[in-house]
Amino acid sequence: MEDLDTRVLRTCARLLNEGRSAILVMVARTWGSSPRPPGALMVLGPDGLTVGSVSGGCIEDDLVARLREAGPTALCPDGLPQVLRYGIDEDTAHRYGLPCGGTIELVLEPLGARSRIPALMDALHAREVVQRDLDLRTGEVTLQAAPHSDAEPSLSETRFSLVLGPRYRLLVIGAGDLSQYLCATALGLGFDITVCDPRMEHRQGWTLSGVSLVSEMPDDVVQAMRPDERTAVIALTHDPRLDDLALMDALKTRAFYVGAIGSRLNNQRRRERLREHFDLSKVEVERLRGPAGLYIGSKTPAEIALSILAEIVAAKNGIALPAQMQVGHAKNAQDRSPALLEPSCTRH
Repeated sequence: MEDLDTRVLRTCARLLNEGRSAILVMVARTWGSSPRPPGALMVLGPDGLTVGSVSGGCIEDDLVARLREAGPTALCPDGLPQVLRYGIDEDTAHRYGLPCGGTIELVLEPLGARSRIPALMDALHAREVVQRDLDLRTGEVTLQAAPHSDAEPSLSETRFSLVLGPRYRLLVIGAGDLSQYLCATALGLGFDITVCDPRMEHRQGWTLSGVSLVSEMPDDVVQAMRPDERTAVIALTHDPRLDDLALMDALKTRAFYVGAIGSRLNNQRRRERLREHFDLSKVEVERLRGPAGLYIGSKTPAEIALSILAEIVAAKNGIALPAQMQVGHAKNAQDRSPALLEPSCTRH
């Protein structure tokens, strides 16, 4: 499953290819409580089709009603971009379902060749971070490289700038049951997922579609993937001969998350191996999240997968977690949770 921004842009491209009118709706700024953050995208088709979200439903309903009542010119007179504001006062906030006092400002852009949607999608597919500048006076769009993907949108009287980054990726080492549960949930979160396992017997049991399953050695896969700041790597085999190969390269990259399953003791041994045998610095080794996951009392593969994904999403969103939520610091359950135990067959 694609992430929401990709779905929106792909729908924009399809409508343009079909010669149909469409409007790209972008959240520019918010004040107070608001349902969607700045940078959220939605495309509005000529028949009321909506993909994406800018408010959770209420503002979308108003835009669709206005479109159906008077056509695209009701939203974008003269075919030029428009700025709309909702929720300026309490009455308006109540009318459109915004939290009391919340205000959201939208930029509406009629799509056409000047919108440069195909070029934008090509750049994102190449894993480039792109700043998209929309001239509000003419509707012309320019694209340029941006240094990082977490910049806030910028709106002036004449220009709206939005930074877009490539899709988030997840590299999973190991194709066991835990990996299948983790990947099934991660697909719904929009991750582009690669599962690496050179062991044929484990790959033969893989039943989940929608992910890339590869058989190369983990270090080769990491080097070929070149993890960036929108990539997470998680090692789930319990076999140091595989997990360590992935970790020794992943910890040297810009991956926003690098983790490994296992007990606290075995993760401590892993850190020592990485320092002594794989030429990693202390700072690089300290980046390792291990034991991976948040402590939620997980006992089944599905619950352990949820625990790990919760930590990955928190890291993606820049959330610093209190120590008591981390598996490695969970009181009274640190060495009893299945998420922390090594199977008896694991080699040390």
